[in-house]
Amino acid sequence: MAQPASHRTSSRPFPPGWRLSAMIALYELLWHLLLPFFLLFLWQRGKREPLYRQHWGERFGAVTTTLERPLWVHSASMGEIRGAAPLVRALLAAGYPVLVTTLTPAGRTAANKLFEEDIRQGRAQVAFVPLELGWAVRRFIRRVRPRAAMMTEIDTWPVLLASIRRQRVPLCIANAQYPKKSIERDRKWGGFRAGIFQAYELVLCKSETHAQRFRAVGCERVVIAGETRFDLPVSPAQLAAAHALLTPWNLATSVAGGRPVLCFASAIVGEDEQFIDAIARVQAGLVQAGLPRLLVVYVPRSPQRFDAVADMLEGAGLKVARRSRMLDAELTPNTDAPDMAQVDVLLGDSLGEMYFYLALSQVVVVGASFVPLGAHNVIEPLALKKPVMVGHSIWGIEYPGVEALAAGVLQQHMTIQSLGDALVKLLTSPTDYAAAIAGAEAFYAEHGGATERHMATLVPWLEGR
Repeated sequence: MAQPASHRTSSRPFPPGWRLSAMIALYELLWHLLLPFFLLFLWQRGKREPLYRQHWGERFGAVTTTLERPLWVHSASMGEIRGAAPLVRALLAAGYPVLVTTLTPAGRTAANKLFEEDIRQGRAQVAFVPLELGWAVRRFIRRVRPRAAMMTEIDTWPVLLASIRRQRVPLCIANAQYPKKSIERDRKWGGFRAGIFQAYELVLCKSETHAQRFRAVGCERVVIAGETRFDLPVSPAQLAAAHALLTPWNLATSVAGGRPVLCFASAIVGEDEQFIDAIARVQAGLVQAGLPRLLVVYVPRSPQRFDAVADMLEGAGLKVARRSRMLDAELTPNTDAPDMAQVDVLLGDSLGEMYFYLALSQVVVVGASFVPLGAHNVIEPLALKKPVMVGHSIWGIEYPGVEALAAGVLQQHMTIQSLGDALVKLLTSPTDYAAAIAGAEAFYAEHGGATERHMATLVPWLEGR
């Protein structure tokens, strides 16, 4: 008897051999043995983030849904779900109900906010992904009955993917990447994770470099579709709020006239001291060039660090104004807001307002790149046509980092001294600044349209299921 179209599987079974099957089984056994410790870890994390202590049934596959054969989209973190949002919206617009799973409370909160209207109208739902327990994944699949499963970025949870394939659910990955650092780590561990990639029947990856790597580990169908973050909508309200403050705060819109503004975006632990050094270097360079004092927009990555970072900046002798205390919900200054002429740093102690902070700024330094963590997203500042600078560690943004470096729209600096010198040069040279802006505009235009390219391959693949 022929299989239903919705359950046709790849021409190649997964796992492809006894060795990988045995390793997955051993891995799952370890999960069962260590499960009490992991649950304790979640409970402890719940002290700071209460959502970790909620919806525990979902962690074991006990998901209830009214969606009819939804497309299951999994994005582990807040960053991944935001990056996949244009594609999820395109799928919803095409008539596919979508159930989004995520691993973290931040990801769940972001997904609920991003797809709020679709959730309200019964076209979408958000839940936690089941843990690495085969029976939990099978329970999830029985309850949800997904049309297909789509992971994003670099998901290689062995039990999750093996269980999806064993239940004959079509499986693909979007916005896929396989960074060089991940390859090196996988080789040290005997290539176990590299073998897991073969579970994907369709790989929609970011660039030719990543396509070659997926093919090299045995993926059968690999399509270069780009990065859907390039299609993220820019918040018009946040842009308008920033532009409304440029004149009253005497902020520069270019490097000719007004107060220079520099943004440190998504700074993390280990970078604050370095960035404070960079601020001092840039301040000195601007004074020497006869320009107004620098305003720094400083946005820590983690909300838990807001207070500590404020104390650190003030301890360095900088006058700090906190967004949470000086601006209202519409990003308008409160009546008791400080005089910005006397402020050195606007601390971005809020979530979901990055475009506001970027729009205030002329140049952006992206965090997690001056520590060995691979850098955070550079696409948002490029979307606003801002010159972007990063540190020595960019393995996490290999795409579009490599392409942006080659195009000259991204600058990489190995030391804080080099960063400071480059910032002074850019902020004091109208010609260099204009060239950087033009380059960012051209680069962003060239790399847009990834959502359309994803859909061009994904829809026929889904309809063939």
